[in-house]
Amino acid sequence: MKQPAPRPKVRDFLFQGTDAAQDIRDRYGYDGDLVEIFTGVQGAMVHKWHHYLPIYDRYFGPWRGKPLKFLEIGVSFGGSLQMWRNYFGPDAVIFGIDINPDCAAYDGHHGRVRIGSQDDPAFLREVVAEMGGVDVVLDDGSHHMPHIRASLEVLFPLLSSPGTYMIEDLHTAYWPNFGGGLGAPGNFFDDVRRMIDEMHCWYHSNPADTSGMGASMSGISVHDSIAVLEKWRVERPVNSRFGTNIRPE
Repeated sequence: MKQPAPRPKVRDFLFQGTDAAQDIRDRYGYDGDLVEIFTGVQGAMVHKWHHYLPIYDRYFGPWRGKPLKFLEIGVSFGGSLQMWRNYFGPDAVIFGIDINPDCAAYDGHHGRVRIGSQDDPAFLREVVAEMGGVDVVLDDGSHHMPHIRASLEVLFPLLSSPGTYMIEDLHTAYWPNFGGGLGAPGNFFDDVRRMIDEMHCWYHSNPADTSGMGASMSGISVHDSIAVLEKWRVERPVNSRFGTNIRPE
């Protein structure tokens, strides 16, 4: 019996060159200042896939220079908080959460750090209350399917409107040890499919159940390993017709 191919590992995709900034520019045609901010992080480590940089800038760029409230799930080695502080500027309220108590050492460096689990609703609500609300969430946490859902169900309703909710590293949706798998019912992209159905509930009689998030989910974008959920008021669609040759239906 033929054995299945081994699952790819993150290290299999590790950049082997010497100039990551130039690789991002050449490979993705992106030369925004987030390239230098990312590759210029000093001290605490930040680890990001190169193709994430233009995606970040596309969805987070409109928030730059504003007193936004930004929450990152997953502090890891602390470098991402430095990156976001340099990107968003001094007026941003930046919080990071992590289950690892060692991450408390990064509290106050470039943002506030709180220790707790991303699947603990009470903890998440406490953090958002301390922040004074939240405009942007970036889920770079455990990457396990149940944890992604748990955070989303609590935080999306708390998100401001307009607001942006980004989940990254969703390649794990295809990995069984993270609760996913190709065609598996736990794959988070199945949840995205149901959200899309709920967004289009005007046109069918069986809206999907996504805890009512579709009532305020104005857009869903999917990129390689990233899903972006946009929150804004949702109005009943209307259409108009103009011209002299309109035919009655």
